[in-house]
Parts: sequence; structure tokens; C-alpha cells
Amino acid sequence: MTANIAPRIAFQGALGAYSHEACLQARPDGIPVPCTTFEGVLRAVREGRADLAMLPVENTTYGRVADIHRLLPESGMHIIEEAFVRVRIALMARPGVALEDIKHVRAHLVLLPQARSYLEARGITSEPAADSAGAAEELAEGGPLHEGVLASAVAAQIHGLDVLADGIEDLDHNTTRFLLMAPEIDMTPRGQRMMTTFVFEVRNIPAALYKAMGGFATNGVNMTKLESYMVGGAFTATRFYADIEGHPDDPAVQRALEELGYFTNVLDILGVYPAHPGRWDSAK
Repeated sequence: MTANIAPRIAFQGALGAYSHEACLQARPDGIPVPCTTFEGVLRAVREGRADLAMLPVENTTYGRVADIHRLLPESGMHIIEEAFVRVRIALMARPGVALEDIKHVRAHLVLLPQARSYLEARGITSEPAADSAGAAEELAEGGPLHEGVLASAVAAQIHGLDVLADGIEDLDHNTTRFLLMAPEIDMTPRGQRMMTTFVFEVRNIPAALYKAMGGFATNGVNMTKLESYMVGGAFTATRFYADIEGHPDDPAVQRALEELGYFTNVLDILGVYPAHPGRWDSAK
């Protein structure tokens, strides 16, 4: 992929999904490649139908996205950027329909509870859909006039729907973190604050995890995430997914990773990338 060619970015969902919004934020000139599943997103890059992959990894309200931590280490791809998308919910309908005409809405099962107060106050019933942006596409193709959809305003713009109300979510801090992934790792420092993501498996010795973590504490390296997941169908084979602040070439990080290596069977760096400003905005 040359620098002057717009990258094709695969994401899960229909055009207008929040994942699509993350793609627009990261690469405004990018070409979206919608996929049905997370596995399909990764496969699109491996098969050459896309250059990059955009995947959600965690949400400030609902925690980590299921299956992502299992998929990333086996994907053969690497994190090159992160993106933070504020989940702003818009109520949309077919052109010409007034807000008072809406009696029923559809949206992804996870999205509906996030606008419960707004819907209940107006006596609007709801129904889960497989995909919010997909529901917007279906409505645009000829859904009932009394029906609306909850989705990103980007979905309304793409599918020619009118936004009747925006920002109707109950929580004003709901943010999803996305990872932009590429086939090749980029180790170059690309900002004042860098992040490093890696997975590791501790050796089967007493207090191995405690000892493995000690190097980060003694070297003053901030670990922002540590999560475990099982591999190989065995309770004894546990791997850990970690995010730390810093670059592997930073002396403190270098010492911490070297110490970690003494207590691990597996240590793989998944990505080195600039810390997004949204990392601190979402923590306010």
C-alpha cells in the first residue's frame, strides 16, 4: 500500500456503524470494507481485500468486547493506532416523519438500554436488531413510518434518514476504544506518548505472575490494562493481555520487559502505537 493510495479498512457491521465512525476518524480518506464478523474483518486483510482492520476492544460502560483478546494474538496482525469513539445515539426515521409520530424503535441489543430513559419518557417501545446501522439501512429501504432506529448520526447520513433527536444516551461518558491493525508492526516512535501492547504466558513456578509484574513497578512503567484468557482448552494454560505506557526502546520499559522474560514461556508484542488523546478524555 503506497502513501498516496487511500487505504481499505475492514470493520464489523454495516456502513454507518460506530466501527465505521472509528475508521473515518482514523483515516478520513479511507475506503470502508464492511464485514459480518470480527473474524471476517481479519480475514479480509489476510486475503488482500482490505489493507487495515478496525476492531473494538473495550467500552467504558460494558467492559471488554467478547472474543477480541482471543482473536488478536492469533490474527498475525499488529496494532498501529488506537481510536476512541464517543457513543452518541441518534434517533432517526424516514424523511418527512416527525418525532411525535415515532412509536417504536430498533437498535442493537447493547444500544437499547443506553437510551432507556429517553424512550420510556416518550412511551416509545423498542426491539433488538442484529446491527444498528443495518437496521438504519433496512428502514431506509421502506420500513414503517411510525418506526425509528437508534444508531450513529453517520448511519443516518449514509442511508438518507432524518435525525429527529441526537445525543439521547443516558450516560455522557460512554466511549468505545478501537484498535487499527496492519499486517506489519511499526516500531518507530510516532508521538510524545507511546503505548505498547503484548501478550505473555507465565512459567509454571510459584508466584510467577507476581514476579513478572514486579519489573514494571520497580521501573516505574505504568500498566493500564492486564487481562487473562485461557488457551488450548486447559485451565492451567493462562495467557495475559497487557497495555503499558511507553516504547520498548525506552530504558525503563526495556528493563521491565527483560525482567518479564525471565518468568514467561511466551512474550509477543502485538503493537507499538501513539497514545490517543481520547485515552485521557474518556477518563475525566
